[in-house]
Amino acid sequence: MKMHFCIPVSQQRLDRLGGRYVLYSVYLDGYLFCRVRYSQLHRWNEQLRRVFGNCLPPFPPKYYLAMTASMANERRDQLEQYLQNVTVDPNMLRSDVFVDFLKLVQLDTFSITTKTASLDIFLPDGRNIQVEILTSDTAERVLEVVSHKIGLCQELLGYFGLFLIQCCKEGKFSVMKKLVDFELPYVSLQSAKVEDCKVGLRKWYMDPSLDSVLMDSAAAVALIYMQAVQDMEKEWAKPTQVQRQKLEALQKEDNQTKFLELSQEVRHYGFLQLDPCTCDYPEPGCRAVLSVGNNEISCCITLPGNQTQEIIFQMNRVKCWQVTFLGSLLDMDGPQRTLNQNLELRFQYSEDSRWQWFVIYTKQAFLLSSCLKKMISEKMVKLAAENPEMAPSFPEFEQAPSERSVRFWGSRVAARASRLQGAHRPARREAALAPGQPGLSLWPAPLLLSTCSRRRRRRRRRSAGSQILAITFLDILLNLLKNSEKLLGDHGKKDLIFTLTHIPSTSPE
Repeated sequence: MKMHFCIPVSQQRLDRLGGRYVLYSVYLDGYLFCRVRYSQLHRWNEQLRRVFGNCLPPFPPKYYLAMTASMANERRDQLEQYLQNVTVDPNMLRSDVFVDFLKLVQLDTFSITTKTASLDIFLPDGRNIQVEILTSDTAERVLEVVSHKIGLCQELLGYFGLFLIQCCKEGKFSVMKKLVDFELPYVSLQSAKVEDCKVGLRKWYMDPSLDSVLMDSAAAVALIYMQAVQDMEKEWAKPTQVQRQKLEALQKEDNQTKFLELSQEVRHYGFLQLDPCTCDYPEPGCRAVLSVGNNEISCCITLPGNQTQEIIFQMNRVKCWQVTFLGSLLDMDGPQRTLNQNLELRFQYSEDSRWQWFVIYTKQAFLLSSCLKKMISEKMVKLAAENPEMAPSFPEFEQAPSERSVRFWGSRVAARASRLQGAHRPARREAALAPGQPGLSLWPAPLLLSTCSRRRRRRRRRSAGSQILAITFLDILLNLLKNSEKLLGDHGKKDLIFTLTHIPSTSPE
């Protein structure tokens, strides 16, 4: 799936000869990732094209004359879309050309040289492991070093991840973001500029039943046990009084396996809880605490009269979601490092046979969006395991519409079969957004069967030219599961899901 790349701000700079160039500030998951010039990205695209050929998304063309303001904004939009689309292919994400360039621009942006350094990795029980790394080591590499030190086998690394975590007062903490594989943890930690920020090791899956996969590894059991105990202490997981007594007894006996088995019955076990935020339900400005996991979004809302109401949103009733940056960035020499002010995440939910928007205002909107994507991908893997004869193919890249957005599309299950024979793109439908919000558009996307031959896919790409259609893993899998009413319940013939990330341009060139 696409990553939350955006370019909300750029600055004009003078080169050594007095000429002007534009420096683009690239943000990933709401945090400043790097600053790059168009010429750097252009050379990078040429290198990728030599390796991957014409399967790359379109790159914005060069201008040989001075750009107008509208041309500059269009180029920024196109560069943003390019970064979003180029991350769809997992093979590209693992390539040396891709990773080496992003490592270089991260180091250059924050003026950090490659050298040996010590990095503290904090475990859920509060202890830390000190590892010797290079400042240019990626999160994937650092995780391998940590796993070797604690005895965790390489095959289970995909169930864990490195996170930026902020320690707060009274022993509380806040998960800021998950570090993606090509991020540099040392650089991200130095550049975050957040007080009491640490790199922490946590499990990275939203389905608690996946604990069973790790039970044969003593190191993995120890990690998820530490996190389970921490979640109970921080009241992220909410056991009953009887469950708490049994868990405390098992904890005294240090019976980790039984403790984890009983934890499966605990409410909100394995959920990620966000910091207190506000929402627009049942009226604007209501305080809320969100917990996400196990294919649901649990929202505990404080009503105006200080009564509390808990609402649970099931993921199979969520049609789409989007993250919107409502603020503005200053066009200055050093733009702010995060976009966590004035962020909102809104999702469309089916209730009583009608779709309605639910809006959450939280600085962790990108983290919440990552959790929603994780739940979708885990559901896909589970469905593929139940239907082993189906092998979903990788998605094609899209040429996105002109709005500044990231789109992961979903379309009607009932209409998939009729749209597979080269049907033309349906008419555009406008999203119903609240007044004052940027206008966004939704396109139902055609699908690509995994049974298409490689030759047919090449021929389709050549004939399509620049009109490359947006196709997602979810589209492909759901096409092969047209009759999966069990998954979708009563909403099997509705739009299942797409993800939309939209960050409007706010600063002039």
